[in-house]
Amino acid sequence: MIGYPRHICYVTGTRADFGLMRSTLEAIDCAKATTLSVVVTGMHLSEQFGLTVNEIESSGFKVSGRIPVDVSVDSGAAMALNLATVIEGCVRIFGESKPDLVLLLGDRGEMLAGALAAIHLNIPIAHIHGGERSGTVDEPVRHAISKLSHFHFAATAAARERLIRMGEIAERIWVSGAPGLDGLREFACMNKSELCQGIGFDPFLPVALLVYHPVLQEAVTAGAEARHLLQSCLAAGFQVLALMPNSDAGSAGVRQALNAYSTHDACRIVIHLARPQFISWMKACDLMIGNSSSGIIEAATFGTPVINVGIRQNMRERNANVIDIKTSVDDVEKVLSLALVKGRYPETNCYEKDDAAQKIARLVGLVDLSPSILFKTNAY
Repeated sequence: MIGYPRHICYVTGTRADFGLMRSTLEAIDCAKATTLSVVVTGMHLSEQFGLTVNEIESSGFKVSGRIPVDVSVDSGAAMALNLATVIEGCVRIFGESKPDLVLLLGDRGEMLAGALAAIHLNIPIAHIHGGERSGTVDEPVRHAISKLSHFHFAATAAARERLIRMGEIAERIWVSGAPGLDGLREFACMNKSELCQGIGFDPFLPVALLVYHPVLQEAVTAGAEARHLLQSCLAAGFQVLALMPNSDAGSAGVRQALNAYSTHDACRIVIHLARPQFISWMKACDLMIGNSSSGIIEAATFGTPVINVGIRQNMRERNANVIDIKTSVDDVEKVLSLALVKGRYPETNCYEKDDAAQKIARLVGLVDLSPSILFKTNAY
């Protein structure tokens, strides 16, 4: 029997997903109908990636378990083996903490592991950001999580329609918007002058925010592509703030490429930025470049120009601020110059809805969790 308040468990593996979900997790934790616990795994537990579990614990969230994985080996095989480790850990933690609902975001392997563990323990699953397209390994992983899930919080109407066409029950799919956009403008609490002063940049010169992650299918070339982007930004006259990549296959090459410029006067390389800093930079920078979903989903809220590189965000719904280029393009500098001349875009965002976090928090406390929910079939 479902207890009251309901115990909602969220699985987190990266600084990115936690940042996007923080306002939603706070809303769930504060609601009378729900309590929250968090399973922490992946890059959160690695000093190499900033040991960001400390940020989770300082937020006051209950950590119901930690699942260490080896993030030092950046290969597809290592990613698959880590998936097995996270499944085993989630089975153990879910069995001990007995959540009423497991909440998952997006398309990473940690989320797929959480879904596989939960469904075999007869625990209902809610998935956020399902129904979206990307065209890399992320897309089938995202759709696999959706097919294992019982409830869906889609970011856009088009994503909801895609979930329905995949056979998901329409009455269990809500268009919540992207929860990472809740309170985004309030997070941007520092201006360009303050930010530049903090890292020794000239606020009167253009700044590019570089966030480039490897793609499994192109892991071998990831380092060379990251180096090409960084060189092009510098050649075009930008000061560059570059974030280290995630731990996926090819990340060692990207880290090596970025570290080669760690002493360059116009370049700063950082492992992690707290969300207020990252969002402030996203608003203040003259240009964002790379292949992060934050450029696709979040940057439009500030009208920040984004050069999206390569296939990692293929086929995702775009806002007007996104310029797509191939990783093999030689004349990146020309695109950079054109983007700088064009300047900022209107602050409109197709992923933005009112109070996504509150809507998700309310619905996870209300959805039907009777045993019949677990007997899932395609709707067609």
